[in-house]
Amino acid sequence: MFVKFMERGFIYAILMTLVCSILGTLLGGLPYLSIIGALVMSLILGMAFQLYRPAIQKAEVGIGFISNKFLRLGIILLGFKLNLIDLAHAGVKTILVAMVVVTGVIILTYNIARKLGVNKQLAILTASGTGICGAAAVMGISPQIKVSKDQEHNKRNDEVLAVAIVAILGTLFTLIEISIKPLLHMSPSQFGVMAGGSLHEIAHAIATGGAAGPVSLDAAIITKLSRVLMLAPAALIIGIWYHHSEKNSTDNTKQKLPIPWFMAGFLLASVIGTFVPMPANVLSWLVKLAYLVLGMAMAALGMSVNFKAFVSSGRNAVIAALSSSVILLAFMIIVAKSFF
Repeated sequence: MFVKFMERGFIYAILMTLVCSILGTLLGGLPYLSIIGALVMSLILGMAFQLYRPAIQKAEVGIGFISNKFLRLGIILLGFKLNLIDLAHAGVKTILVAMVVVTGVIILTYNIARKLGVNKQLAILTASGTGICGAAAVMGISPQIKVSKDQEHNKRNDEVLAVAIVAILGTLFTLIEISIKPLLHMSPSQFGVMAGGSLHEIAHAIATGGAAGPVSLDAAIITKLSRVLMLAPAALIIGIWYHHSEKNSTDNTKQKLPIPWFMAGFLLASVIGTFVPMPANVLSWLVKLAYLVLGMAMAALGMSVNFKAFVSSGRNAVIAALSSSVILLAFMIIVAKSFF
């Protein structure tokens, strides 16, 4: 493995993706770009690298490795952001809402997408991003979808497209929810619950919840993180489901059951971050490192996307995610006003 990292192609890939991730973080922190988020900005910058094909060709040997292995490492490090005590204080109601939202939205989005003719991989990735936590969920669920070598490129296209869909719709619904806030007549806490329960990315929930003050922001973050907590069990369940459905369709009984071991690392990191005493600045740097590593993986995905396939296959997936997002927003308005 060390020898691979010393290869020139790997060094090029690491430097290119690192630059994209750092720039994505800086751009994602700007006022008008914050609702898009650092991860999606890194993806866009990676896609922009394709304008200079010689660089992509030189780094090709490392791009696939980074998009695959670094995303697992990033998801593990992201666990340090999840404070289990805060989630416990939020109460059973919040966790229950998260379970219903994640389960319902994934099933609804997937079935609408499949009825519209979207391929199975893109349908489940889009459904996961919409139901759980945006780009991080797409990347967390993706390793559970096992494909043959010749299908790897198509899978990367589907990953990028799913991330783009949840980023665009999440941004759109952020603007919608902030706009309709005066019409909803909600308390700050209710508005925060609605935002955290209905929006896709953590950045979207923060931007929307923050529009109604600190109480709303806290409620939005806790509700959103409750959905993030569902990432590990969702990855396991989706992996088992996908494995069995593919085994039945191909009649291949030798397929290995995909167990998301990196999700155990994600949960372990959250346990360590919650219960092991460490300075706040150390936890903060670990979360920043998580986004840096995930940004590199997103940039690598952007560098490998096929634009023709990206444009031609996305419309029906957008319709599916848009439909379920509208239903989710209506559901969360009712739940927030009735139970919080």
